[in-house]
Amino acid sequence: MRSEVITVQTGSRPTVRDITAEAERFVSGQGDGLLHVFVPHATAGLAIIEAGAGSDDDLLRAIDDLLPTDDRWRHRHGSPGHGRDHVLPAFVPPYASLPVLDGRLALGTWQSICLVDTNGDNPTRKVRFSFLPG
Repeated sequence: MRSEVITVQTGSRPTVRDITAEAERFVSGQGDGLLHVFVPHATAGLAIIEAGAGSDDDLLRAIDDLLPTDDRWRHRHGSPGHGRDHVLPAFVPPYASLPVLDGRLALGTWQSICLVDTNGDNPTRKVRFSFLPG
C-alpha cells in the first residue's frame, strides 16, 4: 500500500475545501485499485459532493441548521459552539474510499472530494491518501 499525508490550510472560518486535484495527483499512473482518504482529526470530515455552484455553502448551512454553534454542547473548550465540531464526524465521516481505474479517480461528472472543516480554531489540517492496488 502506498500512503502519503498532505497539509491543507482551511483558515479560521467553516469551510468546504475541494481536494480532488491533490487526490488525482496521488493516484496518477497507479493503475487500478482503491484510494482511501482519511482525515486524522476529531473535528473535520470528508464529503463527496459537487464543489462550487453553491453546494459548498449549502452544506455549511445544513450543518449549521443541524448542529448550531450555541451553548447546548457539553464539550465546551475552544470557540463558542465548538462542541458541535466534535459531533460533525458522526454526520460527515472522516474517511472515504474511491475506485481508481487506470490511474484515474472514478468519480461522477460533478463529484469532488471535499474536506469539511467547521473548526476555526484549527486552520491547518492533515489528509492521508492511501492507495491499495487492485
